[in-house]
Amino acid sequence: MMRSKYLLSILFATLFCLPLWGQKQVRDLTRSGNKLYRSKEYSKAEIDYRKALEVNKSDRTTIFNLANVLYRTDRGEEAGKLYQSLAPHLSLLSPTEAADLTHNAGNTAFRAKQLEQAIEYYKESLRRRPSDEDTRYNLALAQKLLEDQKKNGGGGQDQKQDQDKDQQKDQQQDQQKDQQKDQQKDQQKQPQQPNQDQMSQETANRILQALQKDEKNTRQKLEQAQQQRGRSRRKNW
Repeated sequence: MMRSKYLLSILFATLFCLPLWGQKQVRDLTRSGNKLYRSKEYSKAEIDYRKALEVNKSDRTTIFNLANVLYRTDRGEEAGKLYQSLAPHLSLLSPTEAADLTHNAGNTAFRAKQLEQAIEYYKESLRRRPSDEDTRYNLALAQKLLEDQKKNGGGGQDQKQDQDKDQQKDQQQDQQKDQQKDQQKDQQKQPQQPNQDQMSQETANRILQALQKDEKNTRQKLEQAQQQRGRSRRKNW
């Protein structure tokens, strides 16, 4: 299972270009959104973040936190676009912020089955924070899935051809089964002919009786011979 991070950022320094009142408004809305986010009230948090972006649409703190909300609420594609929009600004972020951003960007790519892109994001995250075991785990998982994908054909056309072959094979097997069923039905309808190789029950009984009689005679002869030999070995003292 892929591991996720949902750390909220309040450190991006992008407010310097706003008037003081605008800075305060964005800061207050972001803090309110963060509080709601931690309480898992994601819909309300999203409203505050979007209001903050109306005041300053380029505020990276709010963009990052809004992306986290979108990811939490299963809107990974939209979240991925926001993460990607922040990727060119990694040099302006602290190592922790950059690691969180690229980790989450990797997760959105992973969920979209864009494994190669996810791998690159995870690698970038590990460059910023080499000790992060969650990112390392996700990287290994993405690499394993990509390797398996390549081993299993790696191409849509090959996969389609394999599916067509399997379908033809299944059809042939079904036809053979139908033919066998029809043959069995025909055999059941036809009167059964006596098999020359099979002996009748009466013949078998006669043979068995003859064998038993021969065995009895042989046993009697053997007992008589043993009695005679036994008597010849005795001595009178």
